[in-house]
Amino acid sequence: MYTSYIGKKFLKLYNERTKGCLSAKDFFDKVFFKLFFDDEKHLLHVGNSPFFQKPKEEDVKKHGSKSLAQYNNLKTAIENDIPNMSIFVGSQAKDVGGTTSGQVTEMTVKTDQEEMYASWFGEALGIGVSGGYVILIDEPEVLWTLFKGWKYYRRYLAQTPNVKDKQIETWNGQWLWHWGRPYYDSEHPDDNLQIETSEVQGNVAIPTQQWSKVVFVLSKKFPNKTIIAYSYNLSQTNTTLGFINLYLPEVHRIFDLREKLFFEENDTLTEEEIETLSTFYTFKEACKLGTIGLKAIEPAKLREYMPKGSFVYSQGKEYKFSNEESFINYKLFKIWIIAMLNKTELLKLATGVACALFEFEKTEERGKTVFSTLSREVREAGNIKIFIDKLTEVLSNKPTNIDVFKEVVEKVLKMPSDSFPLFATLIRFEYAYQKSKNN
Repeated sequence: MYTSYIGKKFLKLYNERTKGCLSAKDFFDKVFFKLFFDDEKHLLHVGNSPFFQKPKEEDVKKHGSKSLAQYNNLKTAIENDIPNMSIFVGSQAKDVGGTTSGQVTEMTVKTDQEEMYASWFGEALGIGVSGGYVILIDEPEVLWTLFKGWKYYRRYLAQTPNVKDKQIETWNGQWLWHWGRPYYDSEHPDDNLQIETSEVQGNVAIPTQQWSKVVFVLSKKFPNKTIIAYSYNLSQTNTTLGFINLYLPEVHRIFDLREKLFFEENDTLTEEEIETLSTFYTFKEACKLGTIGLKAIEPAKLREYMPKGSFVYSQGKEYKFSNEESFINYKLFKIWIIAMLNKTELLKLATGVACALFEFEKTEERGKTVFSTLSREVREAGNIKIFIDKLTEVLSNKPTNIDVFKEVVEKVLKMPSDSFPLFATLIRFEYAYQKSKNN
């Protein structure tokens, strides 16, 4: 199981950084159990495990506490039982009657006790994201950072009344976000830690982190790396999304462009505004793309404003500037489109076309709507052919900005067909912005 791989990878890191030589069983005994289970509130939930079940009263008396009795039952099961999901986290059901019996096999698969113990802290290093999925990341700094956050989760549970326990994966997602804040201090990791609880089915709980936030944080910490992540969900039926490449340099392009596109202080996007971007794709849908990069973090409502017929679910709505949020979204849409096109000069061209169309409309004779209709038809063009046909009609009316229109025709003819809807949408946004400034 990949949980045991991550657990063993972390243990090696732990021994290197602490100059120790603990086995997985030793680490569980001396570090993990005391922090995670030696309390009424547990940090981790493993379904049907001994920590999930009530021990016998005589065992509680014999070992001194409920948690110690449960721990002894786990040790006994690991030593004597066949590997299964209640003692080997992420593994199969115990027999064919279980809901995860699809993983049950008659083949002899050698699994030692070290792997079973390691799977527990491997699971505890999982990052919970929206949609109920957990991500495991084979990256030493990430593993170490999450480990350092464990003790603060224990402290948080002790200091926060009525909050739900057993949410370590969810905590890890919030802790990772905290790690990516500019104010994070490695010497005092919990300074300025802000976690707002939410109500879930009548209980106070830590909210699950938005998956794109996790990707943004990783892109800032590792702007030049492609990281492999493994994602899954462990419940009554285990679900595996598998391994997925996180193309972090692609995602980080958003932050690079922020410095290039926005020069004035009151016109810029903050890093937090970028990182809280809502996405069109759910995490599961993003994984179906095959990789997670720029395409996966497409802004949630962008397709509402793409030319109708140019893209799946495009609606062709006119963008309206009505409040501060609409200006922030406009900047987010614009920066993502430019990052996808990967040519900053196309923004200048799109702005030029938008301004030229706006000026073209002004030259129309009073009472007529031919020019404004043509301008709208250019902006509504769902493909390159229609776009060029309508621009040809504009040119036949001898507009004042003829050079801009000629340039855009040349550029569009050389443009990949899948880039055109994005460029056309950029023109639409720039036109809406020019219109808002002149109203």
